[in-house]
Amino acid sequence: MDKIDICSLYLSELAQAFKEDGIPAFRAKQVYGWIIKGAGFDGMKNISADMKKQLAQKYTAADNVRIQETFISKKDGTKKFLFALGDGNIVEGVLMKYNYGNTLCISSQVGCKMGCAFCASTLGGCVRNLTAGEMHNMLILANALDADKEHRGVTNIVIMGSGEPMDNYDNVVKFLRLASSPDGLNISPRNISLSTCGVVPGIFKLMEEDLPITLAISLHAPTDDIRNQIMPVNRAFPLKELLPACAKYIERTKRRLVFEYALIGNMNSSVEHAKQLHKLVKGLMCHINLIPLNEVEESPLKPAKPSEVEAFIKTLEKLGVSATIRREMGSDIQGACGQLRRKYLGEDKR
Repeated sequence: MDKIDICSLYLSELAQAFKEDGIPAFRAKQVYGWIIKGAGFDGMKNISADMKKQLAQKYTAADNVRIQETFISKKDGTKKFLFALGDGNIVEGVLMKYNYGNTLCISSQVGCKMGCAFCASTLGGCVRNLTAGEMHNMLILANALDADKEHRGVTNIVIMGSGEPMDNYDNVVKFLRLASSPDGLNISPRNISLSTCGVVPGIFKLMEEDLPITLAISLHAPTDDIRNQIMPVNRAFPLKELLPACAKYIERTKRRLVFEYALIGNMNSSVEHAKQLHKLVKGLMCHINLIPLNEVEESPLKPAKPSEVEAFIKTLEKLGVSATIRREMGSDIQGACGQLRRKYLGEDKR
């Protein structure tokens, strides 16, 4: 019988399971409190040895995921984790420190099948979805590293690591609710961002969830012609379908949308492209997050020149578009999605 991962349960679900096992209800709150702190059964100080043994027969606690390795940037203190899963797979997470708090970037899948030309995550395809419990466990482990008695170690979450969240919809939504539960780490949904490459049905589903998170769209091109070259998803959900879905999401949720735009040399980074982008998003309550491209060894795509980046953002600003250039974090520890995992797997094979 497969054991039940407590990290995948709400407190109410654990209390019901304990009731069916004949375990007093107050024990569920005790155990859940330890789980949220990152403790396994052995670390639960107010649980008897006999009960720990009983629990271990049916449940797992904080041991479906472990931190395999941690890399710390000498430039900005960014921490990159390699998380080892129970089946031996490896995924990445990044903890970035800002003035307003600590942001954890986590993955939703082992690898990715979307095939974006600029991303290392997709090079080996998608192995499998992550469970809600695995994602929750990653959050708990990262939080425990930096938490103290008065403050959480993680204050913000971005689901922008490996994988397409809309391709693992149910697990991702449950994770969002687990992370924001008052019984757990209680991270405000307003401090959570989810990034999709533009899976339109998922956008329509998410707008009905009553989760006031920030939706980020990986746009990366102002026209279908360019987007088709670098993002295969655009053939299924072209801009004429994606942009109306974005408008509907804003109307339904009253939340500002973020468009992510990686600036690629000789492809999407000219002043004319900036003007096309303005026309595309005109009238939408949105912000453009410009991203200096992270070079991927296996890809021929190169970053735009600094002068092109500067001209691009100035053009948007003159046209009245809200835009910023994303601060580069963890560049000395291969901070971009999929780079470190791919390097680690390559070294392991050798």
